[in-house]
Amino acid sequence: MAESKRMTGAQIVIETLIEQGVSDVFGYPGGQVLYIYDELYKASDRIRHILTAHEQGAAHAADGYSRVTGKVGVVIATSGPGATNLVTGIATAMLDSIPMVAITGNVPTSLIGRDSFQEINITGVTLPITKHNYFVSDVNELADTIREAFTIAKSGRPGPVLIDIPKDVQTAECDYTYGHETEAYQQKIADESYIDRAAEIINNAERPYIYIGGGAAGAGMTEDIVALAEKTDAFIGCTFMGLSALPNSYRRFLGMQGMHGRYESSMANKEADVIIGVGVRFSDRATGNTAKYSKHAKIIQLDTDLSEINKNVRVDVGIIGDIVSSFKRILNKCEERKHPEWNRIVDSFILESERISAAAEAKAGDAMTPRKIFDIINEIKDKDTIIATDVGQHQMWTAQYADFERTRRFASSGGLGTMGYGLGAAIGAQIASGDRVVLITGDGSFGMNLNELATAVTYNTPVVIVVMNNGVLGMVRQWQTLFYGKRYSNTVLDRKTDFVKLAEAFGAKAGRATATEEFRKEFYAAMHHDGPYLIDTVIDMDEFVLPMLPPGGSIDDMITVKEQEGM
Repeated sequence: MAESKRMTGAQIVIETLIEQGVSDVFGYPGGQVLYIYDELYKASDRIRHILTAHEQGAAHAADGYSRVTGKVGVVIATSGPGATNLVTGIATAMLDSIPMVAITGNVPTSLIGRDSFQEINITGVTLPITKHNYFVSDVNELADTIREAFTIAKSGRPGPVLIDIPKDVQTAECDYTYGHETEAYQQKIADESYIDRAAEIINNAERPYIYIGGGAAGAGMTEDIVALAEKTDAFIGCTFMGLSALPNSYRRFLGMQGMHGRYESSMANKEADVIIGVGVRFSDRATGNTAKYSKHAKIIQLDTDLSEINKNVRVDVGIIGDIVSSFKRILNKCEERKHPEWNRIVDSFILESERISAAAEAKAGDAMTPRKIFDIINEIKDKDTIIATDVGQHQMWTAQYADFERTRRFASSGGLGTMGYGLGAAIGAQIASGDRVVLITGDGSFGMNLNELATAVTYNTPVVIVVMNNGVLGMVRQWQTLFYGKRYSNTVLDRKTDFVKLAEAFGAKAGRATATEEFRKEFYAAMHHDGPYLIDTVIDMDEFVLPMLPPGGSIDDMITVKEQEGM
């Protein structure tokens, strides 16, 4: 018979978190969660709390923690502004399918609906950006609610779940029965006829292309994807969220495709006669104009979420259910094939990509370019180094140039595109893994949540912060250059912030690089420093992320050099 004990709601919260395998939580205390924080203090030998500088940073830290471990990230905040400060972090996790449980306090149930101090209907606010959320009004339901929240967060297509707990529920008592860590709900098994149809299409293909996304990355499908590529002589491209699912050094992996994808990957996708989409949304950023997307290819889509099938592009076979089991069954039914002409075509794309890059670097001369910066990063970092980013040009340069050789080594906001995500996520990823994290950010994004430098210094997390400082909001400026007649409305920052002095004021080590060899010296020092280290990396404001698909355009409209637009 399971052991039971009389406990308060606050004690139940902590005991149930520990029961669910939680060793670290992120958050910020406040009046309506004081009882929970008191129990955290008492249980500090069994569960660690990381105090961030802001609740948004805590949510991003829980998100980064989840991305590198696959575990459910946990964040705690008080009512009112504490809870609403979580919203951007919860939405970020929702759009990237990251499992997270957010626990908020609220005013006592007797004061709900009376506009009490710091009262907010956070379940109403977060309803569209959570998989599910709960308002717990009865302490007897609290433990099972938390257990169910963890199950939902990690089941099927993962995502965030919020639990709102009024203060009187935290102090109320009931009998708590000890349990065990819950399992994800069993997923649907796809119908055999769909598996047969998919295998038949692949077996008849001459130019097969495997297209992997965040669903494949999160499911840990690396070995099976490689096995299918080898068996069918296919090449592989990925979405932004699929990065680090496969080693960059794998000869069949062409990298990210789409709006700012690699030339060879986007071209291979265009010329394929079969596209096997695994855990992908076929979003507009990846496909361009869907009316022109791969018109001559048969498309197979594997996903756990029924709503994704045929949502953005029409597919020939939509396979709903556990993507790991579906993919294995297709793999087993595929025949050994060789496609020498397909290999020749893809090789030509790779050569053209190299030619474009070489020409761009030759034109840049001795100037410090994003490509040169990443050449140094790739040379000095090791395979265990995690890379996090904020959002903007630097994020796309990371997607194009950073080398990933191990899974779950990348944390970045894909779906929501959250500027200010990076530093919190980098801290969470470092605490989760114990490995060094490199944060690639821009001066615009970094300014959003740079207060989390205080957290990095307090916990002495070895996070190397590379600020690609061009003095502008680079991605928006690039669009203004290309499509808005060079009318730079509010994208030139013209700020006087000295990031080196700023980092030192927070207590971090810092340096500045204005040339390639200066960056090499600073980055080497940063990677051997025990604690946070910021490098203010000065680059040209007119550096572009290329290739680029124009909005509403297709692969045929790809911009590969500035001269295409007369810049």
